[in-house]
Amino acid sequence: METRTLYFEQPGKGNTEATLRIAAERAKALGITQVVLASNHGYTAETAHRIFAGTGVKIIAVTISAAYSPEGWVMTPAERQALEAKGITVLTCQHSLTGGVNDALSDSPPARIVCQTLYTFGQGVKVAVEVALMAADAGLLEMDEEAIAIAGSSEGADTALVITPAYARDFPKLRIHEILAKPR
Repeated sequence: METRTLYFEQPGKGNTEATLRIAAERAKALGITQVVLASNHGYTAETAHRIFAGTGVKIIAVTISAAYSPEGWVMTPAERQALEAKGITVLTCQHSLTGGVNDALSDSPPARIVCQTLYTFGQGVKVAVEVALMAADAGLLEMDEEAIAIAGSSEGADTALVITPAYARDFPKLRIHEILAKPR
């Protein structure tokens, strides 16, 4: 099998359109009907809604945890309402890999080792896996179907993966089948 992978010279928001377009192409080719993506204030989710329009693909936007309110990174009620009005499912919950009790009590919990390993592929790979775990644990993904997980490095999207989702408690069952896009 041959597929196309996008490698970006620089990470960031400027890669969002291209990342979402290759994700939409691959979703169509594979018959994937669920996309989970990171979106703190709605830009990536809104752009995905436009690019995936008319495809029947369900979009799940996973926000940063409410614990990051002091930093101003949390989606506002108005931003959430705007996305939900478009049919986008929005999830805010504790992160599967970072920011939990384990991080507060230990310098090296297993989740941190997983994070650091995923970071070797790039921040977007780590975040894409994490939002997929979060959406799975919330019951928002069809677990017997592949999904596309999308994330980025700070703002926007620059990473897209074809995955078999898993619950956090079953993390070793998560599979990354394809890397569609990532920063080089």
